[in-house]
Amino acid sequence: MAKTNPGRFFEDYTVGETIHHAVPRTCSGGERALYHALYPARHALYSSDEFARACGLPGSPLDDLAAFHLVFGKTVPDISLNALANLGYAMGKWLKPVYPGDTLHAMSEIIGLKQNSNGKSGIVWVRTEGRNQHGEAVLSYVRWVMVRKRDAQTPAPETVIPDLAAVIDPSDLTIPEGLDFSNYNFTLAGEPHRWNDYEIGEKIDHVDGVTVEEAEHMLATRLWQNTAKVHFDATLREDGKRLIYGGHVISMARALSFNGLANAQIIAGLNGGSHANPCFSGDTIKAWSEVLDRAETPAPGVGALRLRLVATKGGAAFDLKDEGGKYLAHVLLDLDYWALVPM
Repeated sequence: MAKTNPGRFFEDYTVGETIHHAVPRTCSGGERALYHALYPARHALYSSDEFARACGLPGSPLDDLAAFHLVFGKTVPDISLNALANLGYAMGKWLKPVYPGDTLHAMSEIIGLKQNSNGKSGIVWVRTEGRNQHGEAVLSYVRWVMVRKRDAQTPAPETVIPDLAAVIDPSDLTIPEGLDFSNYNFTLAGEPHRWNDYEIGEKIDHVDGVTVEEAEHMLATRLWQNTAKVHFDATLREDGKRLIYGGHVISMARALSFNGLANAQIIAGLNGGSHANPCFSGDTIKAWSEVLDRAETPAPGVGALRLRLVATKGGAAFDLKDEGGKYLAHVLLDLDYWALVPM
Protein backbone atom coordinates (compact mmCIF):
# COMPACT_ATOMS: atom_id res chain seq x y z
CA MET A 1 0.00 0.00 0.00
CA ALA A 2 1.41 3.40 -1.02
CA LYS A 3 2.48 5.57 1.87
CA THR A 4 3.40 8.71 -0.06
CA ASN A 5 1.00 11.60 -0.52
CA PRO A 6 0.54 13.07 -4.03
CA GLY A 7 -1.55 15.89 -2.60
CA ARG A 8 -5.17 16.80 -3.19
CA PHE A 9 -6.56 17.66 -6.59
CA PHE A 10 -9.57 19.82 -7.39
CA GLU A 11 -12.07 16.95 -7.32
CA ASP A 12 -10.93 15.98 -3.81
CA TYR A 13 -12.54 19.02 -2.15
CA THR A 14 -16.07 19.34 -0.78
CA VAL A 15 -17.69 22.59 0.32
CA GLY A 16 -18.13 22.60 4.09
CA GLU A 17 -15.32 20.20 4.98
CA THR A 18 -12.78 21.20 7.63
CA ILE A 19 -9.13 20.26 7.31
CA HIS A 20 -6.80 20.21 10.32
CA HIS A 21 -3.29 20.82 9.01
CA ALA A 22 -0.27 18.86 10.20
CA VAL A 23 3.02 19.85 11.83
CA PRO A 24 2.63 22.68 14.39
CA ARG A 25 5.47 25.21 14.47
CA THR A 26 7.08 26.71 17.58
CA CYS A 27 8.42 30.20 16.82
CA SER A 28 11.67 31.63 18.12
CA GLY A 29 13.89 34.62 17.54
CA GLY A 30 15.30 32.65 14.62
CA GLU A 31 12.22 33.26 12.50
CA ARG A 32 12.52 36.99 13.13
CA ALA A 33 16.21 37.07 12.28
CA LEU A 34 15.68 35.10 9.08
CA TYR A 35 12.69 37.25 8.11
CA HIS A 36 14.81 40.39 8.48
CA ALA A 37 17.63 38.75 6.54
CA LEU A 38 15.36 37.80 3.64
CA TYR A 39 13.58 41.16 3.37
CA PRO A 40 14.77 44.71 4.14
CA ALA A 41 12.27 44.70 7.03
CA ARG A 42 12.96 47.35 9.66
CA HIS A 43 9.73 48.55 11.24
CA ALA A 44 10.75 49.49 14.78
CA LEU A 45 7.98 47.63 16.61
CA TYR A 46 9.27 44.33 15.20
CA SER A 47 12.95 45.17 15.57
CA SER A 48 13.21 46.29 19.20
CA ASP A 49 11.79 44.84 22.41
CA GLU A 50 12.33 48.20 24.11
CA PHE A 51 10.45 50.10 21.39
CA ALA A 52 7.59 47.59 21.60
CA ARG A 53 7.44 47.91 25.41
CA ALA A 54 7.30 51.69 25.11
CA CYS A 55 4.23 51.12 22.90
CA GLY A 56 2.51 49.03 25.56
CA LEU A 57 3.36 45.53 24.35
CA PRO A 58 5.26 42.96 26.46
CA GLY A 59 8.00 42.75 23.82
CA SER A 60 8.59 42.73 20.10
CA PRO A 61 6.22 40.34 18.29
CA LEU A 62 7.01 38.31 15.23
CA ASP A 63 6.39 40.37 12.09
CA ASP A 64 2.73 40.17 11.06
CA LEU A 65 3.60 38.76 7.65
CA ALA A 66 6.00 36.21 9.16
CA ALA A 67 3.09 34.91 11.23
CA PHE A 68 0.97 34.90 8.07
CA HIS A 69 3.59 32.90 6.15
CA LEU A 70 3.93 30.37 8.96
CA VAL A 71 0.17 29.75 9.06
CA PHE A 72 -0.06 29.77 5.26
CA GLY A 73 2.75 27.22 5.00
CA LYS A 74 0.84 24.80 7.23
CA THR A 75 -2.02 24.77 4.71
CA VAL A 76 -0.03 24.12 1.53
CA PRO A 77 0.21 20.28 1.68
CA ASP A 78 -3.59 20.07 1.96
CA ILE A 79 -4.70 23.04 -0.15
CA SER A 80 -2.18 24.07 -2.78
CA LEU A 81 0.35 21.28 -3.28
CA ASN A 82 -1.00 20.81 -6.80
CA ALA A 83 -1.83 24.46 -7.36
CA LEU A 84 -1.23 26.25 -10.62
CA ALA A 85 -1.39 29.62 -8.86
CA ASN A 86 -2.49 31.28 -5.64
CA LEU A 87 -4.93 33.91 -6.86
CA GLY A 88 -6.06 36.20 -4.07
CA TYR A 89 -7.01 36.99 -0.49
CA ALA A 90 -9.87 38.60 1.42
CA MET A 91 -11.17 39.19 4.96
CA GLY A 92 -7.79 38.74 6.65
CA LYS A 93 -7.61 39.64 10.34
CA TRP A 94 -4.64 39.62 12.70
CA LEU A 95 -6.28 38.74 16.00
CA LYS A 96 -3.39 38.39 18.45
CA PRO A 97 0.37 39.09 18.26
CA VAL A 98 2.66 36.08 17.90
CA TYR A 99 5.68 36.06 20.22
CA PRO A 100 8.80 33.87 20.36
CA GLY A 101 7.83 30.69 22.17
CA ASP A 102 4.33 30.53 20.69
CA THR A 103 3.38 27.37 18.81
CA LEU A 104 1.14 27.82 15.77
CA HIS A 105 -1.14 25.36 14.06
CA ALA A 106 -3.78 25.85 11.38
CA MET A 107 -7.14 24.60 10.15
CA SER A 108 -9.10 25.43 7.01
CA GLU A 109 -12.71 25.21 5.86
CA ILE A 110 -13.57 24.78 2.17
CA ILE A 111 -16.08 27.55 1.42
CA GLY A 112 -16.24 27.58 -2.40
CA LEU A 113 -15.57 25.60 -5.58
CA LYS A 114 -15.74 26.46 -9.28
CA GLN A 115 -14.40 24.35 -12.13
CA ASN A 116 -12.63 26.25 -14.92
CA SER A 117 -14.03 26.15 -18.45
CA ASN A 118 -11.11 24.04 -19.71
CA GLY A 119 -12.13 21.20 -17.38
CA LYS A 120 -8.50 20.69 -16.33
CA SER A 121 -8.47 22.77 -13.15
CA GLY A 122 -10.69 24.69 -10.77
CA ILE A 123 -10.79 27.39 -8.13
CA VAL A 124 -10.90 26.41 -4.44
CA TRP A 125 -11.86 29.00 -1.79
CA VAL A 126 -10.73 28.32 1.78
CA ARG A 127 -11.07 30.12 5.11
CA THR A 128 -7.99 29.46 7.23
CA GLU A 129 -7.45 30.11 10.93
CA GLY A 130 -4.13 29.99 12.76
CA ARG A 131 -4.13 29.33 16.50
CA ASN A 132 -1.51 29.36 19.22
CA GLN A 133 -0.76 26.77 21.91
CA HIS A 134 -3.59 28.12 24.07
CA GLY A 135 -6.15 27.57 21.32
CA GLU A 136 -6.42 31.32 20.76
CA ALA A 137 -6.95 32.49 17.19
CA VAL A 138 -4.03 34.66 16.05
CA LEU A 139 -4.94 35.05 12.38
CA SER A 140 -7.78 34.29 9.96
CA TYR A 141 -8.11 34.89 6.23
CA VAL A 142 -9.77 33.69 3.04
CA ARG A 143 -7.79 32.79 -0.04
CA TRP A 144 -8.58 31.23 -3.39
CA VAL A 145 -6.26 29.06 -5.41
CA MET A 146 -6.31 27.40 -8.85
CA VAL A 147 -5.77 23.64 -8.45
CA ARG A 148 -5.19 20.96 -11.09
CA LYS A 149 -7.70 18.19 -11.64
CA ARG A 150 -6.50 14.61 -11.37
CA ASP A 151 -8.83 13.54 -14.20
CA ALA A 152 -10.31 16.04 -16.63
CA GLN A 153 -13.24 13.65 -17.20
CA THR A 154 -14.41 13.90 -13.59
CA PRO A 155 -17.77 15.72 -13.50
CA ALA A 156 -17.66 19.31 -12.30
CA PRO A 157 -18.94 19.93 -8.77
CA GLU A 158 -21.76 22.33 -8.07
CA THR A 159 -20.39 25.85 -8.32
CA VAL A 160 -20.32 27.67 -4.98
CA ILE A 161 -18.76 31.12 -4.88
CA PRO A 162 -18.56 32.64 -1.38
CA ASP A 163 -19.84 36.12 -0.64
CA LEU A 164 -16.80 37.99 0.65
CA ALA A 165 -16.76 41.48 2.12
CA ALA A 166 -14.76 43.92 -0.01
CA VAL A 167 -13.50 45.85 3.02
CA ILE A 168 -13.18 45.07 6.72
CA ASP A 169 -15.00 47.68 8.77
CA PRO A 170 -12.34 49.46 10.85
CA SER A 171 -14.47 48.91 13.97
CA ASP A 172 -13.90 45.16 13.45
CA LEU A 173 -10.11 45.45 13.52
CA THR A 174 -8.43 43.88 16.55
CA ILE A 175 -6.05 46.24 18.36
CA PRO A 176 -3.31 44.37 20.29
CA GLU A 177 -4.00 44.48 24.02
CA GLY A 178 -2.17 47.37 25.68
CA LEU A 179 -1.12 49.11 22.44
CA ASP A 180 -0.54 52.79 23.16
CA PHE A 181 1.14 55.22 20.75
CA SER A 182 0.72 58.26 23.03
CA ASN A 183 4.47 58.49 23.66
CA TYR A 184 5.58 57.14 20.28
CA ASN A 185 9.23 57.84 19.49
CA PHE A 186 9.29 59.11 15.90
CA THR A 187 13.06 59.52 15.92
CA LEU A 188 13.66 55.86 16.69
CA ALA A 189 10.93 54.80 14.25
CA GLY A 190 12.73 56.56 11.41
CA GLU A 191 10.14 59.02 10.04
CA PRO A 192 8.05 61.92 11.43
CA HIS A 193 4.81 61.21 9.54
CA ARG A 194 1.68 60.80 11.66
CA TRP A 195 -1.78 59.44 10.80
CA ASN A 196 -3.14 62.88 9.95
CA ASP A 197 -0.18 63.63 7.65
CA TYR A 198 -1.59 61.17 5.11
CA GLU A 199 -4.40 62.31 2.79
CA ILE A 200 -6.93 60.03 1.13
CA GLY A 201 -5.91 59.63 -2.51
CA GLU A 202 -2.24 60.34 -1.81
CA LYS A 203 0.20 58.09 -3.66
CA ILE A 204 3.67 57.26 -2.34
CA ASP A 205 6.49 55.99 -4.54
CA HIS A 206 8.65 53.87 -2.24
CA VAL A 207 11.65 54.52 -4.51
CA ASP A 208 13.79 51.47 -3.74
CA GLY A 209 13.90 48.13 -5.53
CA VAL A 210 15.14 44.59 -4.92
CA THR A 211 16.08 42.07 -7.60
CA VAL A 212 14.80 38.63 -6.63
CA GLU A 213 17.25 35.73 -6.82
CA GLU A 214 16.61 31.99 -6.68
CA ALA A 215 18.70 31.53 -3.53
CA GLU A 216 16.71 33.78 -1.20
CA HIS A 217 13.38 32.71 -2.67
CA MET A 218 14.15 29.04 -2.11
CA LEU A 219 15.35 29.75 1.44
CA ALA A 220 12.17 31.71 2.20
CA THR A 221 9.85 29.08 0.76
CA ARG A 222 11.54 26.37 2.82
CA LEU A 223 11.53 28.56 5.93
CA TRP A 224 7.74 28.87 5.73
CA GLN A 225 7.50 25.14 4.95
CA ASN A 226 5.62 25.95 1.75
CA THR A 227 5.82 22.72 -0.24
CA ALA A 228 3.86 23.79 -3.36
CA LYS A 229 5.45 21.99 -6.30
CA VAL A 230 5.51 24.99 -8.66
CA HIS A 231 7.98 26.74 -6.35
CA PHE A 232 10.50 23.89 -6.47
CA ASP A 233 10.06 21.74 -9.59
CA ALA A 234 10.88 23.62 -12.80
CA THR A 235 9.48 20.77 -14.93
CA LEU A 236 5.93 21.56 -13.81
CA ARG A 237 5.76 24.72 -15.90
CA GLU A 238 5.98 24.96 -19.68
CA ASP A 239 8.44 27.84 -19.40
CA GLY A 240 10.75 25.76 -17.18
CA LYS A 241 10.78 28.38 -14.43
CA ARG A 242 10.14 28.06 -10.72
CA LEU A 243 7.36 30.35 -9.63
CA ILE A 244 8.26 32.80 -6.85
CA TYR A 245 5.97 32.31 -3.85
CA GLY A 246 3.46 35.18 -3.83
CA GLY A 247 4.01 35.77 -0.13
CA HIS A 248 7.67 36.50 -0.90
CA VAL A 249 6.49 39.36 -3.13
CA ILE A 250 4.11 40.61 -0.43
CA SER A 251 6.84 40.74 2.21
CA MET A 252 9.31 42.37 -0.15
CA ALA A 253 6.81 45.08 -1.10
CA ARG A 254 5.82 45.65 2.54
CA ALA A 255 9.50 46.01 3.49
CA LEU A 256 10.10 48.46 0.65
CA SER A 257 7.12 50.52 1.84
CA PHE A 258 9.11 51.47 4.95
CA ASN A 259 10.42 54.38 2.86
CA GLY A 260 7.37 56.62 3.26
CA LEU A 261 5.37 54.41 5.63
CA ALA A 262 7.87 53.67 8.40
CA ASN A 263 5.17 54.37 10.99
CA ALA A 264 2.62 51.98 9.49
CA GLN A 265 3.75 49.63 12.22
CA ILE A 266 1.09 46.93 12.48
CA ILE A 267 -0.92 45.15 9.77
CA ALA A 268 -4.35 44.69 11.33
CA GLY A 269 -6.53 43.68 8.39
CA LEU A 270 -6.27 42.38 4.83
CA ASN A 271 -9.21 43.64 2.78
CA GLY A 272 -8.19 41.96 -0.45
CA GLY A 273 -5.28 41.09 -2.63
CA SER A 274 -4.41 39.73 -6.07
CA HIS A 275 -1.25 38.23 -7.50
CA ALA A 276 -1.70 40.00 -10.82
CA ASN A 277 1.20 38.39 -12.71
CA PRO A 278 3.82 35.73 -11.89
CA CYS A 279 7.20 36.68 -10.46
CA PHE A 280 10.42 34.89 -11.41
CA SER A 281 14.06 35.00 -10.44
CA GLY A 282 15.73 38.05 -11.99
CA ASP A 283 12.67 40.30 -11.66
CA THR A 284 13.24 43.57 -9.80
CA ILE A 285 10.45 44.35 -7.34
CA LYS A 286 9.50 47.97 -6.72
CA ALA A 287 6.48 49.28 -4.86
CA TRP A 288 4.09 52.17 -4.40
CA SER A 289 1.16 52.79 -2.07
CA GLU A 290 -2.09 54.72 -2.21
CA VAL A 291 -3.96 55.97 0.85
CA LEU A 292 -7.55 54.72 0.47
CA ASP A 293 -9.10 55.67 3.80
CA ARG A 294 -8.43 56.73 7.40
CA ALA A 295 -10.14 55.72 10.64
CA GLU A 296 -9.74 56.37 14.34
CA THR A 297 -9.43 53.52 16.83
CA PRO A 298 -10.23 53.30 20.56
CA ALA A 299 -6.57 52.70 21.43
CA PRO A 300 -4.68 55.75 22.77
CA GLY A 301 -2.74 57.52 20.04
CA VAL A 302 -3.53 54.85 17.45
CA GLY A 303 -5.12 55.50 14.07
CA ALA A 304 -5.76 53.18 11.12
CA LEU A 305 -4.83 53.78 7.50
CA ARG A 306 -6.33 51.78 4.65
CA LEU A 307 -3.53 51.36 2.14
CA ARG A 308 -3.21 49.93 -1.33
CA LEU A 309 0.22 48.36 -1.80
CA VAL A 310 1.26 47.66 -5.38
CA ALA A 311 4.38 45.72 -6.36
CA THR A 312 5.71 46.00 -9.89
CA LYS A 313 8.46 44.57 -12.04
CA GLY A 314 10.95 47.36 -12.21
CA GLY A 315 8.88 50.51 -12.36
CA ALA A 316 6.10 52.21 -14.35
CA ALA A 317 4.98 53.91 -11.13
CA PHE A 318 1.23 54.27 -10.57
CA ASP A 319 0.23 52.41 -13.78
CA LEU A 320 -2.05 49.54 -12.78
CA LYS A 321 -4.66 48.38 -15.31
CA ASP A 322 -5.44 48.83 -19.00
CA GLU A 323 -8.62 50.36 -20.42
CA GLY A 324 -10.36 46.99 -20.19
CA GLY A 325 -9.63 46.66 -16.48
CA LYS A 326 -6.94 44.01 -16.91
CA TYR A 327 -3.75 44.27 -14.86
CA LEU A 328 -0.77 45.46 -16.88
CA ALA A 329 2.00 42.92 -17.42
CA HIS A 330 4.44 44.64 -15.07
CA VAL A 331 2.09 44.55 -12.05
CA LEU A 332 2.91 41.72 -9.61
CA LEU A 333 0.72 42.47 -6.61
CA ASP A 334 -2.28 44.58 -5.69
CA LEU A 335 -2.89 44.45 -1.93
CA ASP A 336 -5.49 46.35 0.12
CA TYR A 337 -4.83 46.39 3.90
CA TRP A 338 -5.35 48.27 7.17
CA ALA A 339 -2.28 49.43 9.12
CA LEU A 340 -2.08 50.90 12.63
CA VAL A 341 -0.27 54.25 12.75
CA PRO A 342 0.52 56.80 15.49
CA MET A 343 -1.79 59.83 15.55
